[in-house]
Amino acid sequence: MRDRFTVVGRATGCHLFEGDGTRPVDEENVHVKYTPKRVQFPEEIAAWRRSIEAEEERKEAGGLPHRWNNARFAVERVVVTRTHLAEEPVVSLALRDADYFDFLTTSLNLDRRQRNGLTLRQQYLEGGDPVDAPSWMNCSFGVNVALETGKDGKMLFSRRSAQVAGPNSARWNSSANEGLAQQHDLRRDGSPVSLHAVARRALFEELAVHDGDIAEVELLGFGLDLINHQWAAFFRAVVPELDEPALRLRWTRGVTDKWEHDRFEFVDADPESVFGFIADEPEERWTPCAPALFYLALVRGAVKRAGGDPAARAAVERAERKVMADRGL
Repeated sequence: MRDRFTVVGRATGCHLFEGDGTRPVDEENVHVKYTPKRVQFPEEIAAWRRSIEAEEERKEAGGLPHRWNNARFAVERVVVTRTHLAEEPVVSLALRDADYFDFLTTSLNLDRRQRNGLTLRQQYLEGGDPVDAPSWMNCSFGVNVALETGKDGKMLFSRRSAQVAGPNSARWNSSANEGLAQQHDLRRDGSPVSLHAVARRALFEELAVHDGDIAEVELLGFGLDLINHQWAAFFRAVVPELDEPALRLRWTRGVTDKWEHDRFEFVDADPESVFGFIADEPEERWTPCAPALFYLALVRGAVKRAGGDPAARAAVERAERKVMADRGL
């Protein structure tokens, strides 16, 4: 029921819910409402969650590798409107309480049959609009950042480690990715959750881009992973005073979440080079939404270089066609 983003001839598993890269969503136009009320599973699904919790506790007690639980958010709804005069995008995001085991309950069992004979995917994602799925199906919201280095003009691609739980392990992903977490993202002063603050946290925890570094961070849009049913916010970040050697040197000295990635590739940030990298890596090595993120980042870069002219998007599309022609795609 939702179209899939297509790039270099590949239909990805990502639905681009909002944004085309030509203009950012201003920070003041993102309204996040949090209700401290826990999601409620149907009884059969709640039993699946109890089994997951018991298994992880068993592994922890035995000194085995295990997943730890932490407080997260569930997405009740995402609503996009426009301002009255300039028609700029306005996004309202409603959140409630969930945790990591809630997320595992659905994400690991999307194709598991219930007693009614239907899988969760069949009943809630294919049998209706996945955007309208119940909140207990939406226990993951990720902030994805495409990072460009200003000193040498590189785009950074990060491959998720095989140690990371879930279907996206060992795949090329955004430069940095963080899921919303209550411990980090609920502010003590009671002010709303800030997606821009989460993006900056992702840059620090995964790439060692510090608060003291100049970073131009823009929210470009929102997507829905139709394969794994996960919401995503798409950001472009430019660090004008950093380059590949500086970042790689920092990583040797320690990164908060260094274990989350096992490989990095810096690619020239021009559209032809980026599309070439995407096309040359097999389709199955990509997370569903990463190509959409990098496409939006390319468009935004082209528009800014053209002084804000949205028609610069055409240059990105021409580069994509050239990459496809050169490779016979």
